[in-house]
Order: sequence, then structure tokens, then C-alpha cells
Amino acid sequence: MSGHLHTALELAASRVPVLPLRAGKVPFGNCARCADNACGGRPNMKTPGPCSCHRPCHGWAAASTDLDVISSGPWRRAWGQAEAVAYHPGGAGWTVVDLDNADAIAWARENLPATQVVPTTRGEHWLYLGAMTSANAVRPGVDIKSTMSYARWLGPGTGAMTALPDAVRALAVKEPSAVRSASQAVGVPAGARGGECPHRTPAYLDRGIAMAAQRITQASSAVHATVYRTFLAVLSTHGRCGCLTEAHTARLFTAAQGKGESARHCADAWTNALMRLGL
Repeated sequence: MSGHLHTALELAASRVPVLPLRAGKVPFGNCARCADNACGGRPNMKTPGPCSCHRPCHGWAAASTDLDVISSGPWRRAWGQAEAVAYHPGGAGWTVVDLDNADAIAWARENLPATQVVPTTRGEHWLYLGAMTSANAVRPGVDIKSTMSYARWLGPGTGAMTALPDAVRALAVKEPSAVRSASQAVGVPAGARGGECPHRTPAYLDRGIAMAAQRITQASSAVHATVYRTFLAVLSTHGRCGCLTEAHTARLFTAAQGKGESARHCADAWTNALMRLGL
């Protein structure tokens, strides 16, 4: 048994989804069966796990904790060619703050709570307990690796892992200007009364937006479909009133991005809901 396979099995036994990295420390590419997403496009899925071909050929989405899959067949051959072991932080319920240089480390020590630290070739990985959307270059020398991402396993590091703080979550939130304004996207049809909802109170709207955001946040599967259905429900109630504001839309988009949705997916889901309702 190779050293990489042994490490992978230990991690998987601890419910940490793993995958092998080939030369260049990148995932193994698609096999012939899965080329051009012929298998159904596993990389677009929101949860880790091998597709039906049972090969480690879908990057982070192939990461697995199945000991039988990891140690046999094409996976075992891949470990023989692997240069490193990677894991899917989001699948383990973790977030990695990847600090790429000394300046980034100094910033983290001043602005983030202490947690488990793993030394890397050029900097450090700070591991927090809790998953969030991944994001690159959130500030100079700082990347966030969690859902829909992988990180190289470099050992357990030192210190105790602490809960994911709001300071880290905030790093991945887009500026409000980057989110489409709901009032601009929807418009105010003739007859709407000065932007006020003609049939609901402001408190009802605020409560509805909070419940919609919670529905997205609590989704355990089919996240993209849940986001679309939630946007559709909000727009069907308030889309013709002119009462939605940029702040309402930003709250919904932020909840969706916190579940791994990209800004583009959010915009597409919002646009599709508008078209469905004829707005």
C-alpha cells in the first residue's frame, strides 16, 4: 500500500472526503466514459462523491469517504501515480483560509480568531469548523477553500479548530453593487403605489425575505433548484409591487452563495424566475 493511499484511508475513516492529485498537484482528468460531461456532469453537482464510473476523475466532486472505492480498482491505480493527497473541506464541514505569504499571515493574526494552523510551502492554512462558499483572492494572498473546492493535505497542523467566524464568511460576500438590484430587475408596474407593497405590510415582506433566506440556507440537497423555487416564490408575491429593494435581493443572493452557488447562478436563477412570471 502506498503512503498516499494509507493517508487517504485514515482521513476517509474520519469522514474527511479525499481524492488523489497527479503531477502538478491537480486532480485526475475525466476518463473516456466521462469526457465532455457525458456521464451527467458530476463537477456541477453540489455534493462530493464518485459518479457511476467509480473513478477519481471529477476533481473535488469525486472526493469520497468510501473505503472500498478509495482502495480498489481505478482509485488504487491512481494512488500509485499520485503526488499528493487532497481533501474536500466543505464535505468535511470545514473551511480553509489559505494564506499564501507572510503579509497574509500577519493580516490573519490581527483580524481572525486563532484556530488550527497547518504550515504550507509558502504560507499557512487556517482551518475552521463550518462550511461556506469558496472564493479566490478575497484579499492579497488570501483564498478560501470550502464547498466545491479541494485543498492539499499537509498534516493535522497545530492548535484546536474553532468555529467559522463571521469575519471569514464576510470575505466571500460580494459588494452590494455586484448584485443585481431587485427593484431594477423587476421594475414597478403602472399602478404600484410609490414602491410600497399594496397588499402586504413592510413587516410581512421583511419576515418573508428572512424565511426565504433560511429556506436556502437549510437546503441539504438540490441547492440550485431550491434557490430558483425560492426566488420564484418571492417574486410571485412581491415582484409586481415595486417593494423589493437591492438590500432584499442581496440578502437572498448572499444566502445562496453561502450554499455554494456562484454569482452567475444566482443571477441566472433570478432572471429565469422573472421570465417565468413574465416580469
